[in-house]
Amino acid sequence: MSPAVDAAKEYAAGFAAGIATVITGHPFDTVKVKLQAHNTQTQVKEYKNALHCSSRILLTEGVRGLYKGASSSFVGMAFESSLLFGMYSQVKQKLQGEIPSKKPQLRVIIPSAAFSGAIISFILCPTELLKCRMQVQGNAASMFVKYNGPLDCAIKTIQSEGVRGLFRGGLPTFLRESIGNAVFFSTYELSRHYLHSQLNSAPSALSHNSKLLIDTGIGIVTGGLSGTAFWLAVLPLDVAKTVIQTSPDQNVNRNPFGTLRLIYRRVGLSGCYAGLGPTLARSFPANAVAIVTWELTAKFLGIRKG
Repeated sequence: MSPAVDAAKEYAAGFAAGIATVITGHPFDTVKVKLQAHNTQTQVKEYKNALHCSSRILLTEGVRGLYKGASSSFVGMAFESSLLFGMYSQVKQKLQGEIPSKKPQLRVIIPSAAFSGAIISFILCPTELLKCRMQVQGNAASMFVKYNGPLDCAIKTIQSEGVRGLFRGGLPTFLRESIGNAVFFSTYELSRHYLHSQLNSAPSALSHNSKLLIDTGIGIVTGGLSGTAFWLAVLPLDVAKTVIQTSPDQNVNRNPFGTLRLIYRRVGLSGCYAGLGPTLARSFPANAVAIVTWELTAKFLGIRKG
């Protein structure tokens, strides 16, 4: 089979993983974004916690409020995951050509993941800007501009800030994705190798269904752990990104470290980890589903995972 066909299959598997991630995790993401945007402005927090935020959304906006910005998120995450998983697999194969090994090689995994993350940040930045601006608005969010939908949000952003306005928050997105994905894929590859080595060491003749069940279980565990590791490593950068992207002030400081310093002065260290609860609640199931979908789609398409 030609390398082009194999590459296309890798991107298709990543695309499926992106769709699964949005379906599973978007409501948690909405709560996270609201906490980050509203609980970092002053010492008085608008929401007591994630549960309070969720109940307020449901009371004032209904279930649809939890899926605000989902359409732009579907587009962004689908193509982002397609490129991320596809490029990661392709770059890793190129680098592994000179370093043949059955064990995960961090000197291959880290640059492959960081490079892929850096590239997809240029797609994620504008789609997440639209998503975040849709998510922070609500019946009680009078300080934020009201948008009728992602397209309306994009048009108003370009009218007021130019095309460059769509890439506000580009630096924290770049850093979050390059660092975060290096952590994500390192955790995934190492934990996957360990679990497979432990389970395969037990002599047994497993049926196809049993093997599929074990692979799914490993995918759930490794995906969940990897997603959790990603967000624990880069959540402060994500907080800075949200604040920069949703600020009504066009002259807001766009340096993520300057933004975090300002948040720290306002509300302390907890402000730099605003949205930690819903982020961790989302990260395990959403990334478990993403990895299982990626692996099963790849297997269905005939791609062998090392």
